[in-house]
Amino acid sequence: MTKQLNKREVGIVVSASRDKTITVLVERKVKHPLYKKILRRSTKLQAHDEDNKCKEGDLVTVEECRKISKTKSWKLIGVDRENLS
Repeated sequence: MTKQLNKREVGIVVSASRDKTITVLVERKVKHPLYKKILRRSTKLQAHDEDNKCKEGDLVTVEECRKISKTKSWKLIGVDRENLS
């Protein structure tokens, strides 16, 4: 049997005000099928932050996991870059 690899995304923390929960904004670029223009699409993910170590503006990596609550199905893997401001 092979271990299933979960999806990983990199994004910016836009909210860290709740206990053990962060909101991560993930942006991706897609090409319009007809006009071929590159468009930016974004998704907000709710992620589990066990130690409350993230702050707004941090660049983080999150991984898909089992459902933790109604909206949370991602967990924090690590902080790639801290917000210096």
